[in-house]
Amino acid sequence: MRQQHIRQIEKIVVNIGVGKLRHETQFEDKILPEVIRELSLITGQKPATRQAKKSIAGFKIRTGDIVGLTATLRGKRKEDFFKRLVAIVIPRTKDFRGIGLNGIDRSGNLNLGLREQFVFPEINADISKVRFGLEITLVPRERNRETAIDLYRELGVPLKK
Repeated sequence: MRQQHIRQIEKIVVNIGVGKLRHETQFEDKILPEVIRELSLITGQKPATRQAKKSIAGFKIRTGDIVGLTATLRGKRKEDFFKRLVAIVIPRTKDFRGIGLNGIDRSGNLNLGLREQFVFPEINADISKVRFGLEITLVPRERNRETAIDLYRELGVPLKK
């Protein structure tokens, strides 16, 4: 029965911004491949790079610079990631008291930000060379906030009352 409800989620999108990391020395050679490797371990697929569309002098960004990574999960990878997220990752988050309902937008998308990747069991904090936060967005098939809240509760997502 729960398997049927997971199919009500269309996709899960995992995003990482590498804005602050890109100012480190040897970003393209050492840091970026490490971030890609760790995100691949977390999601089970290689992430796509996102490039800056235009230059912004104040942020020291030029057109074409890599500013983020994204992975869109569907099918079996989505289901596996969701099960790990609810059962392992969210309970391991420090000082966690539930996801606020303000994390769900009008379309029913649940947006969840994590400060570090170390809450995922695949990542060993002793070996990891980089620290980054990530944003996870759950996109339901039915684009209605109230329906989505009911769906997330049925799936076991720890929402606040």
